[in-house]
Amino acid sequence: MLRQLYDWTISLAQTPHALWALAFISFIESSFFPIPPDVLMIPMIIARPSRAFLIATVATIASVAGGLFGYYIGFAMMESFGRPILEFYGKDASFDEMSATFNEYGAWAVVVAGVTFLPFKVITIASGVTGLSLPVFIASSIFARALRFFIVAALLWKYGEPIRDFIEKRLGLMFILFCILLIGGFALIGLV
Repeated sequence: MLRQLYDWTISLAQTPHALWALAFISFIESSFFPIPPDVLMIPMIIARPSRAFLIATVATIASVAGGLFGYYIGFAMMESFGRPILEFYGKDASFDEMSATFNEYGAWAVVVAGVTFLPFKVITIASGVTGLSLPVFIASSIFARALRFFIVAALLWKYGEPIRDFIEKRLGLMFILFCILLIGGFALIGLV
């Protein structure tokens, strides 16, 4: 099933409505869809590098909007809609204990999940369930998603096809290392 979703997502990059498809995928990925928008962004940027930053902007705006929908799912629809999504991703058992301490580090959780390939939708739903401050959630989401999508866009705009393999295979690891260094840096100066 995941392979079919992946193939369907890739096929959207070749349509005349690819930007709308990207907005749709970015939106639903932030709240429940398992395929990240990068799968669609990468071939779109490779095909039209001059639109790299427009593509990143569309992905960012739609992803943050989808994150707000995920927040709403957690806030208002946890039992009817949110719990099955968490069960699908295998996060339901540990979810209740995580909720107790989530808000203390909620902004960091949003940033880390937003820039890595961790399931962002789990964090958006958790943010709604725990009542993470909405302005904090929005600011963290904008920062994280823009950072992720604009780095991908910039790398593809600058290096094109040769960087595609690197992005698809290693970018998740690079973002995780970046987050560790970022959080470690803030911890060293006493902001965490």
